[in-house]
Amino acid sequence: MFWQKRPTSLTHIADKSEFQGDIHVEGSFLVSGVVHGNVEVIGDMEIGQTGLVEGPEIHAQSLTIHGVVKSRIIVDGRVSISRTGRIEGDVTAKEYDVAPGAVIEGHFSSSSVAEAKALPMSVYPDMAIRSDAEFVSREDYRS
Repeated sequence: MFWQKRPTSLTHIADKSEFQGDIHVEGSFLVSGVVHGNVEVIGDMEIGQTGLVEGPEIHAQSLTIHGVVKSRIIVDGRVSISRTGRIEGDVTAKEYDVAPGAVIEGHFSSSSVAEAKALPMSVYPDMAIRSDAEFVSREDYRS
């Protein structure tokens, strides 16, 4: 019936499978194999422990990484990186969840700086913020 929510489709690149080229997915996308190329997902994306995505960019609503990403990442919502996850590239997202043990080689930035809620400096009494939003000690900041 028209009032019922349509089931979300799932596209899966299985373990030991390889896809080469740009891909556009509407729904959820699970990568357990290898993808070479641009990835655009209108929905959620997950990269399994055996998954590898290598290409210029990944665009998704949310992204969970258990495998390897060698790409620039642009996510509207949350990027979650498990302890087995590895990123080689810059990441832009609204929220981040990084587990201890995750490997990240790149820069993080927030896609909605105006919406970000800063913690009061009393939470970090020995820290100050530079204009580029890096945390530094107050002694370094004053000099």
